[in-house]
Amino acid sequence: MKNQQEILRKLGIEKLNEMQIETHAAIHANNEVVLRAPTGTGKTIAFLLPVIESLDRHNDEIQVLVMVPSRELAIQIESVAREMGTGYKINAVYGGRAGSKDRIELKHRPAILIGTPGRISDHMRRELFSTDSIRTLVLDEFDKSLEIGFEADMKTIIDELTEVRKKILTSATQKVRIPTFIGLQKPVYIDYSGTGIPKLQIKTIVAPTSNKLNALLNTLCFLGNQPGIIFCNLKETIHQVSEFLENKNLTHGCFHGDMEQKDRERALIKFRNGTHQIILATDLAARGLDIPELKFIIHFQVPNRSHEFVHRNGRTARMNEDGTAYILKTEEEVLPDYIKDFEFQEIRRAPLPMPSPWTTLFISGGRKDKISKGDIAGLFFKQGKLEKEDVGIIELKQDCAFVAVKESKVNKLLSIVDNSRLKKKKVRISII
Repeated sequence: MKNQQEILRKLGIEKLNEMQIETHAAIHANNEVVLRAPTGTGKTIAFLLPVIESLDRHNDEIQVLVMVPSRELAIQIESVAREMGTGYKINAVYGGRAGSKDRIELKHRPAILIGTPGRISDHMRRELFSTDSIRTLVLDEFDKSLEIGFEADMKTIIDELTEVRKKILTSATQKVRIPTFIGLQKPVYIDYSGTGIPKLQIKTIVAPTSNKLNALLNTLCFLGNQPGIIFCNLKETIHQVSEFLENKNLTHGCFHGDMEQKDRERALIKFRNGTHQIILATDLAARGLDIPELKFIIHFQVPNRSHEFVHRNGRTARMNEDGTAYILKTEEEVLPDYIKDFEFQEIRRAPLPMPSPWTTLFISGGRKDKISKGDIAGLFFKQGKLEKEDVGIIELKQDCAFVAVKESKVNKLLSIVDNSRLKKKKVRISII
């Protein structure tokens, strides 16, 4: 396997942070580790590095099982693990995608299997893979899995994992109960849950009327062109806010549990690459998502529980960077008792934010077709005649790819490169 420095270089990381160094050592030295650290501090890399270093290259069965509460987190961990370029097969399974895809991938066993408890439990019942070689169990954001109703599935899975020797639990929450069925004996606790908080500012904006939509628009104009998340409690509220912003010509994405998995993934892709600078989301986006550093989030509605407030705020002021959480309230609205330390923010009038210069293109070929990011860039630069600054983030998936391209160049580019060959595959390229 590649050494640690090579892996970090592939990930674009200069060096591990203090939490990652301590976690790395603890996992190698102990069989039970509980890691508590805020969202965005690098927990995924903290547990993946030592886990991968402990794999047996001569074992063709699944050696590590990583359980996560959401399909987005499963996809994120799978993506990070693959970017490490270790040579090990890594797969994610989760609800919302065809079970036939899982069966095909599981025929050739991955060394690391990542998935949601419901889908993993289902595959175990169908005996699609053996658990005999699984020596390491990772429960990432385990408290969230328990909270959203996966306890029965988790218990069933853990009861079947009779050969597990190492258990790693992670959470962004400080005080959380660890159920007895997980079977911890003498865990080592690594607690960084109090770090990164001082640089978060909480500010309250008072809407002059009971309709907060105009106040939201004014806030977005005041904040200008920078990426942020607007949190709502209900998907119905997201629909109302989205319709309002559309009427004001403010492009944005949406993210909630009733959306198709494909649409949720594409909303995040367009947010990451700058096609959308704003995303409207429920608490589903409060943690476990691979999204860029944010300077702000807005609570269009405050959550009912204090820990969800904390997790929402954790999307900004990450990795010791500054960030602000804005609470949008009416004059009559009384904030929950858990919101204490905040200051009021006056909103100055400002013009609408400039529209994004980026558009996202879909390419009907990916890793399984031996296509690389370099192949895509080469096609766009050489055949498509684009300059380097015309092409933004390229995201490569198993069977497709997504590319941010300057909107002013898109139509001419498509007329040239659609139906081109990448490696041995003829690919369709279109706007999403």
